Amino acid sequence: MPRDTPPPRTGKSETETLRGFLDHLRTSVAAKVASCPQPQVRTAGVPSGTNLLGLLNHLTFVERSMFLGDQVTDWQATFEAAPGDGVADVVARYRKTVERANAVLDRCTDLGAPVPRRRPGRPAPSTRWALAHMIEETGRHAGQADILRELIDGATGR
Repeated sequence: MPRDTPPPRTGKSETETLRGFLDHLRTSVAAKVASCPQPQVRTAGVPSGTNLLGLLNHLTFVERSMFLGDQVTDWQATFEAAPGDGVADVVARYRKTVERANAVLDRCTDLGAPVPRRRPGRPAPSTRWALAHMIEETGRHAGQADILRELIDGATGR
């Protein structure tokens, strides 16, 4: 694992602060999974079955739902990566999704305005709420990933 890195020193604006913290968490959780050995990356570390690869797979679906408008019918199923997906596949898909989500966020100039996403019949939250929620969601799962990774090989840090 790379050396532990502190949160970003952003803050020229509310948008920069929120996006800086979200990107920091995104990078941290992806790195935690990317450097994990197989098959341990799929090994459940707790009775619920939670594993590192599944956490990153889930976060990919959350990003796609929040910023790209994808609908998810079974959230629990998102915690399992497909059997044929390796670490590189899941990490690449997550990073590509983050890139697409950031392209959407780049077009958001008003944090109070709704996130521009395609989801008929369901109003989009404000960009501010979406960013705060994604910081909370990614941070919660990054903490779980920290613990799972430490159980696997003792690696700590972001």
